[in-house]
Amino acid sequence: MTPRKGRDFVETADRTPGQWRHSRAKRLARSLLFWVVGVFLLLFTRLHTEQVARLPAQGPMIVAVNHINILDIPVLYIACLPRPMTGLVKVESWDNWLMRTILDLIDAIPVRRGEADMTALKQAIASLKAHYLLGIAPEGTRTYDGKLIQGHHGVAMLGLLSKAPITPAVHFGGELFTRNIKRLRRTDIYIAVGRPFYLDPGGAKVTKEVRQQMVDEIMYQVAALLPESYRGYYSDLSAATTTYLRFLPEGDSPEASI
Repeated sequence: MTPRKGRDFVETADRTPGQWRHSRAKRLARSLLFWVVGVFLLLFTRLHTEQVARLPAQGPMIVAVNHINILDIPVLYIACLPRPMTGLVKVESWDNWLMRTILDLIDAIPVRRGEADMTALKQAIASLKAHYLLGIAPEGTRTYDGKLIQGHHGVAMLGLLSKAPITPAVHFGGELFTRNIKRLRRTDIYIAVGRPFYLDPGGAKVTKEVRQQMVDEIMYQVAALLPESYRGYYSDLSAATTTYLRFLPEGDSPEASI
């Protein structure tokens, strides 16, 4: 059988995270994957995950993250265990058989970049209804050096349509991983988590310009969690606004909101 390419996969995919192929074999394979990744990270990194406890213990949540390199997914999945997590991943990743196997095991959602991918959007909303953490990188591509670039509209569309809360979260230090592993050094990776909020247009017509402002407001919340040298496009925090952000009161559960 010819392996399906990523773009073909999207056309035929019809699944909800947590509701497909949950056989005993898949559960065992996923547990083995997490064990292998956990050991790898233990050997070659030092994860500073104290702030992960700020994420709600239950309920739907969009986690808006920065996108540095290939370590993003394993670091976030391992750090958030035992909470179930999924994420939006570029469809081209399914073209590689190994990546396809791994991404299927962790219930990742393939997304076509540069267009309104309604299939991915529906799957993402379904995962939120199943009370998954849903990771999304508004930048849409890896930066490698860790400096933020301008975010795209997808996270705003998802936040508005799902009505799920959004939590900004960042990791930094992983951009040094390749250099350090060549020298047999462990890499310190830090994770910081911000305050959750909802997107609220407040009666305004949601135009392209409004969506971009929403995205920029989200990204400024992300930038505020990073050391100054990582903020890139969002370096000037004095330019940050919160016009369309409605922050959750401390201790509120997001469960009833979706």
